[in-house]
Amino acid sequence: MKIRHALAAALLAGVAGAHAHKASDAYLAVQADGADVGARIDIALRDLDRDLDLDADADDRLSWREVRTRWADIAALARADIRLSADGQACAAAPATEDDAPALAEHSDGRYAVLRMHWHCAAPVQRLAIDYRLFARTDPTHRGIARIARTGAATPVPQLAVLSPGAGWHRFELPPLAAPAASEPGGIAPAPVARVEAAAAAVAVTVTEADNAAPSSFAGFVREGIHHILIGYDHILFLLSLLLPAVWIRSRAVDPRTGIAHTRWMPSTDLRGALGSVLKVVTAFTVAHSITLALAVFDIVQPPSRWVESVIAASVVLAALNNIRPVISEARWKLTFVFGLVHGFGFAAALKDAGLAQGALAAPLVGFNIGVEVGQLCIVALVLPLAWALRGTRTYRGAFAGGSLAIATVASLWLVQRAFDLSLIAG
Repeated sequence: MKIRHALAAALLAGVAGAHAHKASDAYLAVQADGADVGARIDIALRDLDRDLDLDADADDRLSWREVRTRWADIAALARADIRLSADGQACAAAPATEDDAPALAEHSDGRYAVLRMHWHCAAPVQRLAIDYRLFARTDPTHRGIARIARTGAATPVPQLAVLSPGAGWHRFELPPLAAPAASEPGGIAPAPVARVEAAAAAVAVTVTEADNAAPSSFAGFVREGIHHILIGYDHILFLLSLLLPAVWIRSRAVDPRTGIAHTRWMPSTDLRGALGSVLKVVTAFTVAHSITLALAVFDIVQPPSRWVESVIAASVVLAALNNIRPVISEARWKLTFVFGLVHGFGFAAALKDAGLAQGALAAPLVGFNIGVEVGQLCIVALVLPLAWALRGTRTYRGAFAGGSLAIATVASLWLVQRAFDLSLIAG
């Protein structure tokens, strides 16, 4: 136990870094074994501190003592907000064991409390449902990334799912067992009588899952891709920097007063050309994002998190400055592709932190990238019509210059705080 505490104290040493790009996630590894279900749940300390005010001395540094003394509150929060049912009947929460002592883990975006929870269901689980409500009242951006597996399954590759707080019951059809258990002629060993009776007392209410179910696998990752873009301020500003000049063209003109020729942005008259340019930008970003996301998730390339976040901020700075003093104007999709390669490492950390086997990654990767494309198209659908309507006005010219400068300034602050592990602004 002393070794566990020493490791936890070491993890808590120092001030948490500025992991601005990472959304609020928790990680659930759920294992069904007959009528019993166990779960390891990793919850970010920053999220727990927000809800439970763990930092007792208000010094912006969580000590191991502060976390450990509030462990009962942490466990109670998880028990209250995570419910399970099997085949339509609620599963009964089981008491903690000696192996469930307080512990911490380090993920790509900081330190997490590690909780172990157990449930007993009325019968061996065939269809598992999770009602996930963690931080539903305090953080609408939070998501749970769950890995669902079954002991002795014929197909050992686990299912991966995104759990949205308060979205209803997330349902999972567990794979069949590889072979019947040999302990009983019928193939399934009976659970102890006392445990079955205890569970029966807790499942008096039947859970109706079909009427309130949330998409959990492929559709969940499509939704998560959309969510990832819409809450990623650096992604949005990068995309805006590329969309602002989409309704203009670079034109060479001669100043009648001085006779000096110069190149300047002029309103475009070719709507089809503007749409084609935007399509190239959006597609280049998605393709590049997909390539590096896959490379990172499959452990082919693993750049340091701080380096990735810093380069993402730098890409926003350069894209915005390219509007004010263009270096690349006619082929912005090439610039988008190069920097999109860096942006692709963002969500990979969440998939890897979920502890997925590589065989279960294909559907999440495809679904997520479809969601990214949809999210980008939503932004384009909002920005492009307005930009086209205003492209010839003095208002748009001022917004173009001022907006690009503002984006470059904000992204520069992000770059400094990410590169030097400071806390200057949100994002």
